[in-house]
Amino acid sequence: MEKDRVKFRENYRERLRRTTQTLDGFQGRQLPEVVVEDDRTGMDVETFKRAFLDNLHYLQGVADWNASLYDCYMALSYTMRDRLMYRWIKSVETTLRTRAKKVYYLSAEFLMGRQLEKNLLNSGCWMRVHEALTDLGLQLHELMEVEPEPGLGNGGLGRLAACFLDSLATMDIPARGYGIRYEFGIFEQRIEDGWQVERPDKWLRLGNPWEMHRPQEAVEVGFEGHTEHYIDNEGRERTRWFPDRTVIGSPYDTLVPGFNTNTVNALRLWSASSSRDFDFQVFDDGDYTRAVSEKTFSENISKVLYPNDNTPQGKELRLRQQYFFVACSLMDIIRTHLLTHETLDELHLQSAIQLNDTHPSIAVAELMRLLVDVYGYEWEKAWEITSKTIAYTNHTLLPEALETWTVDLFGRLLPRHLEIIGDINQNFLKQIQDKFPGDWARIARMSIFEEGPVKKIRMAHLATVGSHAVNGVAELHSRLVQEALLKDFYEMWPEKFSNKTNGVTPRRWMLLANPKLSYLITEKIGKGWATDLDLLQKLESFSEDENFQETWNTFKEDNKFILARYIEEKQGIKVDPSSLFDVQVKRIHEYKRQLLLVLYIIHLYQQLKQNPGADIQPRTFIFGGKAAPGYFMAKLVIKLINSVAEVVNNDPDIDDRIKVVFLENFCVSLGERVYPAADLSEQISTAGKEASGTGNMKFSLNGALTIGTFDGANIEIREAVGEENFFLFGLKVEEIQSLREKGYNPQAYYHGDPQLKAVLDSLISGEFSRGDRDLFRPIFDALISHDEYLLLADFQAYVKCQEQVSATYQNRPLWTKMAILNVARMGRFSSDRTIREYAEEIWRVRGIDVNLEEFADRALEHHQDLP
Repeated sequence: MEKDRVKFRENYRERLRRTTQTLDGFQGRQLPEVVVEDDRTGMDVETFKRAFLDNLHYLQGVADWNASLYDCYMALSYTMRDRLMYRWIKSVETTLRTRAKKVYYLSAEFLMGRQLEKNLLNSGCWMRVHEALTDLGLQLHELMEVEPEPGLGNGGLGRLAACFLDSLATMDIPARGYGIRYEFGIFEQRIEDGWQVERPDKWLRLGNPWEMHRPQEAVEVGFEGHTEHYIDNEGRERTRWFPDRTVIGSPYDTLVPGFNTNTVNALRLWSASSSRDFDFQVFDDGDYTRAVSEKTFSENISKVLYPNDNTPQGKELRLRQQYFFVACSLMDIIRTHLLTHETLDELHLQSAIQLNDTHPSIAVAELMRLLVDVYGYEWEKAWEITSKTIAYTNHTLLPEALETWTVDLFGRLLPRHLEIIGDINQNFLKQIQDKFPGDWARIARMSIFEEGPVKKIRMAHLATVGSHAVNGVAELHSRLVQEALLKDFYEMWPEKFSNKTNGVTPRRWMLLANPKLSYLITEKIGKGWATDLDLLQKLESFSEDENFQETWNTFKEDNKFILARYIEEKQGIKVDPSSLFDVQVKRIHEYKRQLLLVLYIIHLYQQLKQNPGADIQPRTFIFGGKAAPGYFMAKLVIKLINSVAEVVNNDPDIDDRIKVVFLENFCVSLGERVYPAADLSEQISTAGKEASGTGNMKFSLNGALTIGTFDGANIEIREAVGEENFFLFGLKVEEIQSLREKGYNPQAYYHGDPQLKAVLDSLISGEFSRGDRDLFRPIFDALISHDEYLLLADFQAYVKCQEQVSATYQNRPLWTKMAILNVARMGRFSSDRTIREYAEEIWRVRGIDVNLEEFADRALEHHQDLP
């Protein structure tokens, strides 16, 4: 840090000396007319320098000579935020003036990634900021590395939400994201003795320059208490809710600029605090802990993303979190609507509320409560507004992710909402009876309430009943939603259901993550592809061009070298950049089958031990991802990966032909290193379990080939890039169903396949556990006894497919051609296309034109500059 300060101080003194000489040289001369831009909004290099130094002095409170890199990062971030702020104000003014319909995106996760690099790119300031900092003796890339990354998501769901916000702004659609400002995010993952250890993610420790606190727009959220029924002045039956506890939701706004456009939207995250921070009477009585108990209780709501719900307390906190951010958001949406409208009669015409998975589904009951209890609407009118305003995206077929709450817990925390859901369900059951008279089994299946020893509320059913549109996120997933998960609902309302295949933003995952490849593409086909990804098709004509292939491979090797250097620095493992980089980075879960890749590595290791001279394609196997803190089997798989790495990486017989790496604390910024460097993308989930996946898209867009199952968006990617450019293996959904109906017996595979048996036996031999035969026995027993995700059934097909991968990789011109065609044919997987479909078919919204004054609009001319 001291070296940074000395360097900055020396550069500053040299600049001051040169400036003095220049001014002396102008003595007695006619000076040219100088146009000085506003320091808050101006876009030229000199304006940036002035603004940066002002923010360094007056916001960070440091002088040039004692500024740390973090001070400089903060000053630069504030300088950029000023320019976004002006555009945001103009965007809000335009939206209000034109009364444009707005999109509100409710999500428990927003995995936004680092903001500085994205905001520089999207606002067109990258090259000028780079030049300004260079003049000041600073390096832009060093400041970008200083930025902490908020872990406000666990994987694809949160990253998808971030991609969608980028696309909404880029397409000029007025929108706002809503979520929770988790103080500690998901967690910081550390690997100790091969085990995942969770540490607090202190992303707010040094402050966050990108957020703006809006305490004047805080709202109050109730919990617990009781309800009372009464007759109002007009003789109507009404209900009042008297909460026993209230929590303050305080909003923090983060600006989201579009690419090559003036539009700036916002992500609003809610932080929880107590309405009664301190009890003086209790404190004076000497009970110091109880004096601040309300403060602790309230702040816990926004403390951590996804608290462990293996305990009753954890389940209760999850429900409190979900209701808290939904209630805050709906009150804010109504407040915004009433700025330009006298009533809520047309809320559904001016607002589109999208539920990102089942977590925010309590929005149906809460919006009804607000309309009926607070704003005095009759039930029928309130239901019309609610059901026309809300739409629901389902992201999973896994039962544990569909959110069910016991009636006892729900009724204790949200008594009024339990009554409302009861009324919604009663009306709904009448509809079922009218359409399917006498079908009591159907009524039981479709009811929002699940009967049984413990009565539960099925939140996915509530979301489906209360939404005007329900969509899946890949063609197969949407079909399974309609044919299995919500089959009865589809038969009742087929017009509600549609598919909206996920996508990713090429700005983050190509322009920022892979600038060399982006430059090569732009050189060949022009710059328009960043907002029209279908233009990548023009690359097909270069797929067999030797010079193009050579440059392509050079840039791929550079990316691999960068990742190899990172692995050596961070993990202490030296890997060969010329080896095949075989990568699986994603949330650790049994259905995603990281374990299947581990079994293959063990198989390959055993083959080499039996025949050390075998000629195999050298590979570096790279894993990354986090397991939920309470998910024992997933954490045991992480331990197995690291235990196998310990043996394989240090065996002299292997001679570095296989290396295994588990990347610690995988996150967005690490993904930006990994995706461009991958040769092979592992998308090997059990068919029918992955809703869509977006990692598969990021890999393919960066030139990795896919080995995958017939699952999620893999199917559509294979269809797009061509069957010959995709390594497919494994059972399909129908084959799995047939196998289960016949009676799947994993032991038959175990005893009938000597190679598979040897691999599984090694798990309990102590070979990978320092002699402990019991450490990995839970994995062995699970595979042998029931093998829920059919690893054994797919094992041999996977091995054969991997052999095909190795053979193809050794034919480099063929492999390179396949990689180029993968990139060229991935246009449909832009999040811009996904958002366009939502906007036209579900939300019925259009983009708006945001006009700025000339000096602030100038940056848009320079978007051909790539980082």
